[in-house]
Amino acid sequence: MADRAQVTSFDAVESFRADLIVFLSRARAVLEEATDDVLRTRLWVQNDQRRLWEGETRVRYQKLEEVRAELFSAQLSQFHESTALCLMAVQRAERANREAEAKMAVLKKWDRDLENRTDPLVKQVTQFHSFLATDMKRAVAYLEQVVKTLEAYAGVPTPGAGTAAAQTETKPAGEEEKQP
Repeated sequence: MADRAQVTSFDAVESFRADLIVFLSRARAVLEEATDDVLRTRLWVQNDQRRLWEGETRVRYQKLEEVRAELFSAQLSQFHESTALCLMAVQRAERANREAEAKMAVLKKWDRDLENRTDPLVKQVTQFHSFLATDMKRAVAYLEQVVKTLEAYAGVPTPGAGTAAAQTETKPAGEEEKQP
């Protein structure tokens, strides 16, 4: 019989613990990156794109007013050639203005839809991140304790092995048979 317990698999537990630590660090980074991407996209839609298209709408509306004023002046002066050119310019400016207004409407819809669609997912990502940060951290600590316990157990002599060996060494085999 062996003097120690035959525990050899605590290396597998330690390897699993190390792999879990690596997984947790990578998973946290990925979850944080995903959350940051959603936030950046929201800010882009709510701030950058809104400012861009509000400004573009203003510029296009001002251009439309300018070409309308030119058309009015041309109509008053009764120049047919310049009136036709001004009318075409007004139509172009109206199309450009409608396009900018349509883009603003789409942008407002995207803003609502993006928030409605991403909020539940961001909540799940946040919960998972919290799970990794708390519960899995405790799991890593528990696995460390398991490894320490197994290492300590592997160093303990097996019960009865040490006492049986000591008894056989001190008493000859024939002596046991002689005692009543």
